Amino acid sequence: MKKTILILLAALTGVFAGAQENKTPEEREKELYESIQKQVDRLAEQLNLTGGQIFYVDSILTHDYNAMVKELNDMSTARVSNGSLYEAVQDKWAERIYQAFEKLFTQEQWQEYLKSGASREKKLRDKRATKLNKKQL
Repeated sequence: MKKTILILLAALTGVFAGAQENKTPEEREKELYESIQKQVDRLAEQLNLTGGQIFYVDSILTHDYNAMVKELNDMSTARVSNGSLYEAVQDKWAERIYQAFEKLFTQEQWQEYLKSGASREKKLRDKRATKLNKKQL
């Protein structure tokens, strides 16, 4: 799970990398949707999702990753240079996905999802949020 998230985040943050400048927005969008589809397929297989659950997982990931990319692009356009702010945006959207999946999955699926790395990622997000909140005080 962690590896998939890292790969997806690398693809998403690659949108901002200099090496991505020669790619068209359509190519970047296609890469994003391919990454989402790989994650949907992996979750469907790993958690034995029903057809309806697959639809919702796809919808959740598509909406939230697109919203995250838009927010990160807006920050990049505004020339925000603080890396922790970009990380906070990624954490915010990862938390929303986490919460949506918790409502969607059965108890057994949720436990398997947590075991696959989601629990560890949640703890790291919470730790970063606590650290960021302490800095702001």
